[in-house]
Amino acid sequence: MRKTRPRLSIVVAVAENGVIGDHGRLPWHLPEDLRHFKTLTMGKPVIMGRRTFESIGRPLPGRRNIVVTRQRHWARNGVEIAHSFDEALARAADAPEIMIIGGAEIYALALPLADRIYLTRIRCHPAGDTRFPEIDRAVWSEVTREEHPAQDGRPAYAFLTLERRDRRTTDSL
Repeated sequence: MRKTRPRLSIVVAVAENGVIGDHGRLPWHLPEDLRHFKTLTMGKPVIMGRRTFESIGRPLPGRRNIVVTRQRHWARNGVEIAHSFDEALARAADAPEIMIIGGAEIYALALPLADRIYLTRIRCHPAGDTRFPEIDRAVWSEVTREEHPAQDGRPAYAFLTLERRDRRTTDSL
C-alpha cells in the first residue's frame, strides 16, 4: 500500500505589491489575520525559517514547530531543528497537512511543491525588504475568497484559498 504524502500548504499575508515583511516585521497589524492564521495552523506542524522564528520570538503554542536553519549549533527550547527544507518535510511527513509559514526563502522552496495557499491579500502597498514569489495563475486556482473592508485605520484585506490546478503528486517527500 502506498503512503499518501501530506498536503503541503503555504500560509502567507501579502500586500498588493508583493511585500511580506520589512526588517523582520510585518508591515501591518491585522488582528483578524492573526486569528485566521491561528485557526489554520493550530494542531498542525508549522515549518519556518530561523529568521521567521526569531521574529516571532517563541514557539507557537499548540503546533509542532520545525525551524529550518543552516546554523549547525543553533537550538531553542520547544522547536525541532532541521538543517534543510527536505529534512523539515521529512520530520513532518506523518501529518495529514504541513503548514509552511515563512520566510521568503522557505516560501520559495515550498511553492513548487505546495498543494494549497492560504493567502491573505492586504490591500496596501507598504515599503518592505521581503517579498513573496509571484503566484502563477495558470498553476493556481482560487477556490474561496472572503473580502473584508478597511476599518479603524487598517487596510482592507481578503482571505483567499488557492489550490494547485495540477493535482499530480509524488509518492514521497
